[in-house]
Amino acid sequence: MTELPASFWQGVREFQQGRFYECHDTLEALWIEAQEPDKTFFQGILQIAVACYHLGNQNWRGAVILLGEGVRRLSPYQPEYANIDVNYLLDTSSDLLDQLRSIGPERIAEASASLRHQFSEPTPPATPLAIPTLRRSRVQP
Repeated sequence: MTELPASFWQGVREFQQGRFYECHDTLEALWIEAQEPDKTFFQGILQIAVACYHLGNQNWRGAVILLGEGVRRLSPYQPEYANIDVNYLLDTSSDLLDQLRSIGPERIAEASASLRHQFSEPTPPATPLAIPTLRRSRVQP
């Protein structure tokens, strides 16, 4: 892994702010030009971001498929990669995937409302979700 450009960290900030479409755009530009092993790492994060975007648009199937693909792609990067706590991202993504499978497409509107609440709406959701989170790994001294 080489030193990651500032645009990667911009994509991380966009993800953390729930700006999943912007995160996709930012990281896609990196992914297109990247070499392995960074390429697959970027793709896994992109897929999780797009899954959250689909969730916000009440697209249950798209969210479930892309969460599963993102988790699969990022699994080899555990426990951390590029100063990102991959274990934590995978845990929160897997939790969301389990929740979405549990509620099914019939309750996607509730799940979508929960996602919006976590980033902007003041009204607590009926069904709180575990939203995937990107965070820096804890570097040991």
